[in-house]
Amino acid sequence: MLQLPPTAPAQVPLAGALLHDAARLVFDSDDLDTTRAHVGTVFKPHRLTLHGKTLHARMHHAPLGAVSFNRLAYGGDVTIEPGPLGDFLLVQMPVAGQAEIHCGGQHIVSSPTLASVLTPSEPLRMRWNDSNDQLIVRIERSALERVCAAYLGRRPNQALRFALGMDWQHTGWHALVRFLADTLAAAPAVAAHPLTACQLEQFVIGTLLTCQPHTLSDMLRQHGKPLAPRHVKVVEEHIHAHADAALTPACLAELAGVSLRSLYAGFREHRGLSPMAYLRTVRLERVRQDLLNDAAVTSVTAAALRWGFAHLGRFSAEYRRQFGECPAETLRRRGRG
Repeated sequence: MLQLPPTAPAQVPLAGALLHDAARLVFDSDDLDTTRAHVGTVFKPHRLTLHGKTLHARMHHAPLGAVSFNRLAYGGDVTIEPGPLGDFLLVQMPVAGQAEIHCGGQHIVSSPTLASVLTPSEPLRMRWNDSNDQLIVRIERSALERVCAAYLGRRPNQALRFALGMDWQHTGWHALVRFLADTLAAAPAVAAHPLTACQLEQFVIGTLLTCQPHTLSDMLRQHGKPLAPRHVKVVEEHIHAHADAALTPACLAELAGVSLRSLYAGFREHRGLSPMAYLRTVRLERVRQDLLNDAAVTSVTAAALRWGFAHLGRFSAEYRRQFGECPAETLRRRGRG
């Protein structure tokens, strides 16, 4: 059983178990190349340098839609050089040990009281000491930008960059992590359901956007949109729960009990894009999760067809535009792991 350890500060204990299912163990190894390959599968290929001779690495992984909850320890003094993360953001929370983090022009020494928020577009270099053990939340950049655009009511015209250090034990982020850990331990089937995963995903992203300073913080405060009307929420939840179904604008409008015009106007105002563009974004994210995590998916074609992409050339172009790599490369990264 992998539990949240007692090494977190006693004044703000983390309750519950995390990733206790043995099926969530990605690897347990003393080999540097094996460790590099498996961590690269969940995150990205990178340079990993061991200082000294001791290494005992272990990683657990639990996907939640466009978000995943991870725990990683190297059991050795290592330097990690992935360059810019590119298509995902990481929030790293040490529960033991320290890590020296250089991200863009920012630098911190992360510890159990200071988490790190790694902006995807910034060059990254880290050195973890041999006792460093981290909880890590991974968020797809496309989902982060989609939720941010939904709050603003439009696509932002500037890059989203976060402050590197987070005093995570004294913010809403700590309560979120505790909730995720308890949910994964007590109700893993609920967490895995598409509709629930959608809500958890938006909860995670919304909490990060509101509790951690970033370049769009002032804009979000000044241009906060009112809550989306019921028909937008109904259609959004239906899309997440039935993204593999044949959905048309007419059937979505009928489901919500509004006209096509009202449906499109509601999505543009409160989500920053049309309902069909929203569906396409969700489907692309589902394909990516299958390519990265589902061993039963053995080809890009199978994943694309599963989520309603019949025109493979157009699908590949849209996938590359959203994630910065072709779908075959995503699948190859899982294979290398």
